[in-house]
Amino acid sequence: MIVITAPTGQIGSELVRELLERGSELRVIARDASRLSDDARRRADVVVGSHGDPAVLDAALSGADAVFWLVPPHPAAPSTHEHYVSFSRIASQAISRHDVGHVVGVSSAGHGWAKPAGVLSSAFAMDAELRRSRAAYRALSMPFYMENLLRQVDSIVSRGSFSLAWGADVAMPTIATRDIARTAADLLADLSWSGQENLPVFGPDRLTPDQMAAVMGEELGRTIAYVPASIDDLVASLRSVNAPEGQITETVETFTAAQEGIYEADWAFATPTATDFRTWCREVLVPVAAARLP
Repeated sequence: MIVITAPTGQIGSELVRELLERGSELRVIARDASRLSDDARRRADVVVGSHGDPAVLDAALSGADAVFWLVPPHPAAPSTHEHYVSFSRIASQAISRHDVGHVVGVSSAGHGWAKPAGVLSSAFAMDAELRRSRAAYRALSMPFYMENLLRQVDSIVSRGSFSLAWGADVAMPTIATRDIARTAADLLADLSWSGQENLPVFGPDRLTPDQMAAVMGEELGRTIAYVPASIDDLVASLRSVNAPEGQITETVETFTAAQEGIYEADWAFATPTATDFRTWCREVLVPVAAARLP
C-alpha cells in the first residue's frame, strides 16, 4: 500500500495517475475528495482530512509500505520554516509509529548550503525531520518549477512579458512537475532501494531567462520579453499584498540563495529528466495561454 499526500495538486494528481496506470494499490489523503479524479475516487482508498492531523495520518498509514510526502503551501503562515517543521514532525512520528519502510519527499536542491535560504532551508528542515523516522528516504531535490511561470500567464498574454528575480543572461535550472511525479512513481513502484539520500531532479535545459523568453515567443507565435526584477521589486510586490514580514524575509533569502548559486552543485551531476523547456511550453503553457485569449 502506497499513501499519497496532497493528491489533488500538480505533482500529486499526476503521481496518482501514474501509479494507478502501473496497477499500484493506493491510499490518498485529501481534504476535499471531490477534487480527486473519477479514477482516483473509484480505485484508491480515500482518507478525508489534513495530513497535518495525527489522527488522519494514523488512519492512512496503518498497513502502509510507503509514503509520498509533500508539505502543502500556506501563504498566510507567519513562518514557512515552522509550517514545514511542524507538519513533518507529525509525519515522522506517525511513520515510525506504523513502521512504514519507505518515504519519498518533495524537497529542494541545494542541501549543504551554509547560508539561510528561506523556503529552501525549510525544505531541508523537513528532510531532517523525516529522516528521524528511520525509514528509507529519498528527498527529491528540485530547482525552479516551470509551472511557476503559469502565475504570470496573464502578463505573458496581455503584455508579452514575464519577470523573475534572476539575471537575464544567467542560466536558470528548471523542472517540469510531471517529471517530479514520474521520478516519484518510479521510486514508489519499486521499493528495492534503501538508505537515506538526496536525489537531484533537474530538467535537461541550461537556458537563461532571455533564452526562455525566445522559446516562449516561438511557441506562442508572438514576441515575449524577459524583464528582470530586483530583490527590492520583489519586496515591494509582497508588501503590496500585505504579506507577513517573516514571509518576505524568507522569500528574499530564497531568491538571494538562488542568485548566489545554491542549485549549482546538484545541477552539475543530476541526471536530466525528459521534459525540456520547449516541450513544456508547447504542451502546457500554450494551451493555458490560449484559454486566456479573447
